[in-house]
Amino acid sequence: MSAPNKSYDPVEVEALKPEEIARLRDEAVAAIAAAGDLEALREVKVAHTGDRSPLALANREIGALPPQARADAGKRVGGARGEVNRALKARQAELEAERDERVLVEEAVDVTLPYDRLPAGARHPLTTLSERIEDVFVAMGYEVAEGPEVEAEWFNFDALNFEPDHPARAMQDTFFVEGPDPDRESGVVLRTHTSPVQVRSLLDREPPVYVVCPGRVYRTDELDATHTPVFHQVELLAVDEGLTMADLRGTLDHMVHSLFGADVRTRLRPNYFPFTEPSAEMDMECYVCRGESVGNPDRPCRTCSSEGWIELGGCGMVNPRVLVACGVDPEKYSGFAFGFGIERMLMFRHNVEDMRDMVEGDVRFTRPFGMEI
Repeated sequence: MSAPNKSYDPVEVEALKPEEIARLRDEAVAAIAAAGDLEALREVKVAHTGDRSPLALANREIGALPPQARADAGKRVGGARGEVNRALKARQAELEAERDERVLVEEAVDVTLPYDRLPAGARHPLTTLSERIEDVFVAMGYEVAEGPEVEAEWFNFDALNFEPDHPARAMQDTFFVEGPDPDRESGVVLRTHTSPVQVRSLLDREPPVYVVCPGRVYRTDELDATHTPVFHQVELLAVDEGLTMADLRGTLDHMVHSLFGADVRTRLRPNYFPFTEPSAEMDMECYVCRGESVGNPDRPCRTCSSEGWIELGGCGMVNPRVLVACGVDPEKYSGFAFGFGIERMLMFRHNVEDMRDMVEGDVRFTRPFGMEI
């Protein structure tokens, strides 16, 4: 067995020569200094400090040396690797500082800009107008009443004196949720008007009754400029001793004057409704042309179609059959009622030409009406 080769000179190993170690160190330090960004520095780090880097391979050669030669070789390789790591750490700190400065410039936030560059919304004008109408009648002593939108057919039709074969009950006009069955004499519908709230008010209260009933209603209409299958109504009911058409007329005049001006005239035209007798349609003088467009081709009026009057809605004295259905003695009490569409009123007040604008949810439509609370 041969003895260890104590005369082995590590200088003779090419990878461990001092000049070779210095060259590998200088190449690594130069590559680190040349890295222009953190991504390039990561590539340099792998190439010059990774497991397959030249200095790492040279470090592996040390294990094959005699014990007395390993210390000097280790110092040379370790020193070179230490310098490379220090240069790497220093360059990384420089590049991170440059990156942070660049981010501060490129992603700076100008705090002097307005914070509310997204436009604020507004309350829908239908809501505002509905509440304004309620205020008119609350100031007169009326109570705001509400009811379900999915309503029994009895409340929606039968109690209001609609005959079983009345056209309003047809599928072409009413959304039916459930039809009548042996266990339920009345079907279920989406209410076609807010009149069922009046019936419920008479059943829940003892006369005298003064209620105003705003709410959403449903009919099988096509959506166009003047119709929508879902719209809003407000109806009024007054039941007391000795009420007459004169009381109805005075109430309607007060409402119109409150909403359109004290000098706007009104009129009643005879009509028919199952739940009122006598019945009438209420018109108000066109608030745009004041009737001056009638017979005057030089001054046409789009609002009233040059007729001088605008139809608001139906009204009349409560039919005695409705009072009987609600358990009210028609010999002792009388009443009046009227109702109109809030969308139609909004079109009159603000010259809105297309009802579809009210349901599309476009903030450009609602904002001009203001942020009323």
